[in-house]
Amino acid sequence: MTTQQSTPTHQPKPDWLKVTYDQKKVDQMNGLLSGLKLNTVCAEANCPNLGECFGSGTASFMILGPNCTRACRFCDVPHGHPKEVDLFEPLRVAQATKKLGISHVVVTSTDRDDLPDLGADQFVRTINALRELTPETTIEVLTPDFQGREDCLDKVIAAGPDVFNHNMETVRSITPKVRNRATYDCSLGVLKYVREHAPKDMYVKTGIMLGLGETDEEVYQLMDDLRAVDVDFLTIGQYVQPGPKNYRLREWVPMSRYQQYYKEAMKRHFKFVASSPLVRSSYKAREELEAVQAVTK
Repeated sequence: MTTQQSTPTHQPKPDWLKVTYDQKKVDQMNGLLSGLKLNTVCAEANCPNLGECFGSGTASFMILGPNCTRACRFCDVPHGHPKEVDLFEPLRVAQATKKLGISHVVVTSTDRDDLPDLGADQFVRTINALRELTPETTIEVLTPDFQGREDCLDKVIAAGPDVFNHNMETVRSITPKVRNRATYDCSLGVLKYVREHAPKDMYVKTGIMLGLGETDEEVYQLMDDLRAVDVDFLTIGQYVQPGPKNYRLREWVPMSRYQQYYKEAMKRHFKFVASSPLVRSSYKAREELEAVQAVTK
């Protein structure tokens, strides 16, 4: 079956986007992060789960500054000339994690194609700072593709995060339409390399968006490609067009198809699958890890 590529430009946003949250807790979280001069992907990417995550005292930290060297058409993170690497940023991430009492922290970044190490060393410094200051906290990294460079991947793997996440974002045919400089095969190669060189107890994870014009057959092929390189976790969520200049939303995908994809993914023996409109790659990441660890122990 092929999905119907409707054009929801004139359709109202679905009810699931109308989330409620405790504004006071969100303001407190914003105040803490602002005081420590930290960025979160929650705010920078305009995530619809910001209220829930901030309200529960959790966040996904975005290191290496708010400006990205790439301009992917689906993304709301600012594109522009990035600042110099802040060597004190890793310590501030660890301090915020400790102060908030976070038991599972997600560390992501902008793309930094301007740096000789493409930002890999800052990931390592952040992981090391977290291990030093909050040793009980489990760590998930959501990295760029590092242009497929194995030396960069080796550095992050050696630092020992509990989960190594790199997003495929979408199916093969749509990748060149929405991703800047990134390719389907490079991202798949990153996941393959990490799985082959990381210890077995380090989980490998990826995520995709729906509503970009993909077909069922393409999504299933993507699942098969991921299982062929032994990816452990898969997250599937709804693309929400950030603004008029971004890639046009093709479809508000119905819940029935998320359930369908969940069943198909589980048939392919992923260790964990999250498939729902509000799912994002770092949404409820702690619950994902704990669920799998409980089964595999």
